Amino acid sequence: MGTVELAQTAAGGGAPVRARSRADRVARRALRVPEPRDGAEVHNIFSSSILLSATRCLLSYVVFPILLPVLAPSVQALPVIGPAIGIPVGAAALVFDVKAIRRFFIADHRWRWVATALYVTIMAMVSYLVVLDVVRAL
Repeated sequence: MGTVELAQTAAGGGAPVRARSRADRVARRALRVPEPRDGAEVHNIFSSSILLSATRCLLSYVVFPILLPVLAPSVQALPVIGPAIGIPVGAAALVFDVKAIRRFFIADHRWRWVATALYVTIMAMVSYLVVLDVVRAL
């Protein structure tokens, strides 16, 4: 990414604006991110989206395969229960992940590209699980 230089706004004498790399400009446009402002909400949205993705994984790998068979009254209900819970939780996790990436870019956080890589990896895994749930539901 290189060093980031500060430049004055086109209005002349306004607040300083960062000169952006091409990748930064493309990502900001794709995420519909306005120019940066105070980013106090970045930590909260990061925590929320990671928590939601972790909940999805915990449900998929611990609750459904281990605890649910013990607690379910009928083994026949298991194929319906898993996708019924997994699909909405996975979809919500994906939405929160995109919102978190957006927040990192809105705040112009210095770790926005590292966070983006982490979130894209998590989103790929959650998407895979959602697709599995959809296939199982059919």
